[in-house]
Amino acid sequence: MHSSLRRIGVVTVATAALILTGCSGAGGSASDGPVELTYWAWAPNLDKVVEIWNADNPDIQVTVNKQDGGDPAITKLLTAIKAGSGAPDLIQAEYQKIPTLVSSDALADLTDQGAGDLEGDFSEGVWSSVTLDGQGVYAIPQDSGPMMAYYRTDILDQYGLSVPTTWDEYAQVAEDLHEADPSKYLGTFSANDAGWFAGLSQQAGASWWSIDDQSWGVDIADGPTEQVASYWGGLVESGAIDNKPMYTPEWNAGLNDGSQVGWISSVWAPGVLSGNAPDTAGKWTAAPLPQWDAANPSDGNWGGSTTAVTTQSENKEAAVEFATWLNTDPEAVAALADIAAVYPAATDAASDALSTPPDFFSQQSDFYDIAAEASSTVSPFTYGPNVNVAFSAYNDEFAKAADARTQSAFEDAVDAMQEITTDDLVKSGFSVE
Repeated sequence: MHSSLRRIGVVTVATAALILTGCSGAGGSASDGPVELTYWAWAPNLDKVVEIWNADNPDIQVTVNKQDGGDPAITKLLTAIKAGSGAPDLIQAEYQKIPTLVSSDALADLTDQGAGDLEGDFSEGVWSSVTLDGQGVYAIPQDSGPMMAYYRTDILDQYGLSVPTTWDEYAQVAEDLHEADPSKYLGTFSANDAGWFAGLSQQAGASWWSIDDQSWGVDIADGPTEQVASYWGGLVESGAIDNKPMYTPEWNAGLNDGSQVGWISSVWAPGVLSGNAPDTAGKWTAAPLPQWDAANPSDGNWGGSTTAVTTQSENKEAAVEFATWLNTDPEAVAALADIAAVYPAATDAASDALSTPPDFFSQQSDFYDIAAEASSTVSPFTYGPNVNVAFSAYNDEFAKAADARTQSAFEDAVDAMQEITTDDLVKSGFSVE
């Protein structure tokens, strides 16, 4: 582990180039043949999108090596970085993994390759996740997961209830619905989805880590996260919402039988709903996330990934040229949405590419208008180098809180997360405020 967040500069890049031994990124000039780049990624059919690039760019050819999800690919990359060889030129990395990879000298700072010029293509919240409080640009956003709300409006209509626009309204609708039919819940608190809770905290204005010069700060037990925890703890204690995790057989059954009347989720929810409850198509309505302050709308991300260039790549300029095309060019962004089935992070290009709603929401022509508005209001959020520890602490501590079913237990869980995360940073040798 390293004692502080380190910016990766020219010396690190040069050293990485010297220790390469036969990686596919070697080569360099068109006169020696095309530059060949390797790209580790897991998004479906991404190789089909890359074929468009390869057909138009004979001097820079990209090969996609399919990986298993996010964590296995990251572990594999860190092993290659430590060994000094075997890393790809580019890797698909989730936003929350960027600080871990930077602190391990795995990702190149792309500032000198002009990546900073792309800031205007993305929302402030998304861009903040690849720049680490302005200390370099370590990836180009690829897809994002702006949070949205989904409701069985046929059931809400049955009980004379409206789609809530604020969190106060959400609590009231949840209570009214459950009182009218105790078998029904407007939602559930899921103690096994740390990314979900992080996104809700982000919407409220939280940023769980901070960077001050060369030191990390942990700000989990701060006002916004405490507000979110107390809110959901109150709903669980009152019984207005369920306290069972998502993605369980019981939760899936609730989507199908109408006992789960709502789902606070993300832009990618239609894929889950169509797979888990296909017979309910046309009965759900997508809506903006309820707001804490309706006059100042904000949102959070649940999911999303980037395209990053590794420190072992000998062709960083070519890699950045490709990554820029992949994530900002209108043709590429349209292909990402259509072929790879992701929600592109580039705001204007995504809006132009997504004009037809997902099949599951074919009756809702404004689906992507709602998604675009959500994406544009994502609040800034900084992840830290031990996000895995914080997420694990969430699973452990909030599982206890969900079982206890008390508001105070939810508030205590936030304090426990803060202590566990901070202690781990100190133990690992990082400089901590």
